[in-house]
Amino acid sequence: MNTNTISTKIEPLRQELLHHSLYSKIQTIEDLHVFLTHHVYAVWDFMSLLKGLQIHLTSVSIPWTASPNPELRYLINEIVVAEESDLALDGSRQSHFEMYLDAMKECGATTQPVLDFLEQVASTKNVFVAIKNANLPDEVKDFLNFSFTVIETGQPHKIASAFTFGREDLIPNMFTEIVKSFQKNFPETNVSKLIYYFERHIELDADEHGPMAMKMIDYLCGDDIKKWQEVAQVAQESLEKRIGLWNAIERLVIPELV
Repeated sequence: MNTNTISTKIEPLRQELLHHSLYSKIQTIEDLHVFLTHHVYAVWDFMSLLKGLQIHLTSVSIPWTASPNPELRYLINEIVVAEESDLALDGSRQSHFEMYLDAMKECGATTQPVLDFLEQVASTKNVFVAIKNANLPDEVKDFLNFSFTVIETGQPHKIASAFTFGREDLIPNMFTEIVKSFQKNFPETNVSKLIYYFERHIELDADEHGPMAMKMIDYLCGDDIKKWQEVAQVAQESLEKRIGLWNAIERLVIPELV
């Protein structure tokens, strides 16, 4: 088994996501706000998948010692630099999560619910408790719970699978569809920061991060058949959880679907 085999196996789920009816349903500014205030949780938990990989694949302890694989060390650190301290539209340095919050504010979407959620995460010191107590659709909670359950395994190949197949390999095409929808439906709305965020991800993930993440999985799995099987399972579940997230947002955008 290899990354190409897994990509072929999950292609039907990728196609379902790429052609999801949600994109065409975001037609008003209110619809856009609904989308942003729920998708932001996926933007946030992505950073925890990333940092989970950095913890396991590099040395972050004191005193420092070199982690075993310099190639893996390089791959994850390169991705971290862009995701955690990229150039924002105004030339400042921001994480992609901070960029997303700024984009939400620019187009009038509230950031308070996700900020309140992060306060709960900090105060409870337990992300699963915070997720359980959050006022979010079940599918959004399932999406978050899945990410952090994978992170809690402490197994880099599983975390890398959720990170790669559930995010980096999926995002360029999926975000392209979202950008097309936004540009068509909001020509008069100030969404420049939002478009920049999505286009930056499309550029980075397609040209750099996606291929690097695939290479990372090759290194982590090697010839271990069991690891490849687990990577395939996590990849499939990651896409299923994303479909659930999109379904939940679509129901909120079109209430009659409830």
